Amino acid sequence: MTSLRKLLPSANALFVFEAAARELSFTKAAAELNVTQPAVSRMLGRLERHLGARLFERSVQGVVLTESGRILYRSIAAGFRGVEGALDEIRQRRTGLETVTLSVSSGFTTHWLMPRIGALQTACPNLDLRFQLIPGALKGPVDTVDLGMRFVEGQDASPGSVFFVNEVTVPVCSPAYLAGRVAGKTQDTFINLADSSTDWIAPLRQGQFRPGQHSDLLHVSDYAVVLQAALLGQGIALGWINVVSQWLKTGALVPAGPKLVRTSRRCHLVCVPHKEGRPTLMKVRDWLVAEMRADLEAIETLHPGWGIRDASL
Repeated sequence: MTSLRKLLPSANALFVFEAAARELSFTKAAAELNVTQPAVSRMLGRLERHLGARLFERSVQGVVLTESGRILYRSIAAGFRGVEGALDEIRQRRTGLETVTLSVSSGFTTHWLMPRIGALQTACPNLDLRFQLIPGALKGPVDTVDLGMRFVEGQDASPGSVFFVNEVTVPVCSPAYLAGRVAGKTQDTFINLADSSTDWIAPLRQGQFRPGQHSDLLHVSDYAVVLQAALLGQGIALGWINVVSQWLKTGALVPAGPKLVRTSRRCHLVCVPHKEGRPTLMKVRDWLVAEMRADLEAIETLHPGWGIRDASL
């Protein structure tokens, strides 16, 4: 450790470098560390001079890591994860609680997990659950969390991941909205996640309108809000089965069209390999999988000709 101290201008340089390398932004690193952007730039310049190597390539478009920067970041990120794990273990020994951080969509958390959070706490009484919420499409690394929900193509799955459900979509709406639509009393409103495809809307529009009728298209940036609007009877939304299975099971949402669409993607629960084996984490993962299986069985009973179980398993 004595030699390490001599290799660095200060221990704080490691924290500044890790934040800047992870965000690839001096400005974001400064905001995270509650310092100014020039202070971050000065510290990183001092570190580079001390090491005799450039760690970042700087341009008007932003910054990227050099090869030396990537080498240093890999080691620091792994080291910080180890320290974080040790601190968590110390805290857990003191409090008796085990923290599990999920990286999931805001839609999944609001509409699938929250209605059954009490059951999860009963199953895992020592659980301290935290969230990294993603408002739109599920993406990004999961190395800073314990368990992440991500979509992968085909059979591809990273080490430490388990299959959750196939990507299956179906248009959904409230029962009251559907009744008005069937009776011809409701003008169609389609609620779409901003920046996503609207291809699912065209089949529902075909043959649905009399002369003079039209439909409205509402774009929303957060999928949790998309489904909330559908639950309130404000229109038709595209439902991803990994989010809407709770409401299909209870009947709060119903299919607005007869067709399920299964893509080539599969939804996985991804765990960083070095975190596997933690009993509470594995119990949470297995509980999530079991709950989804139970949802699909219940939906199959409600809609026996729909084929949801075969499409989703």
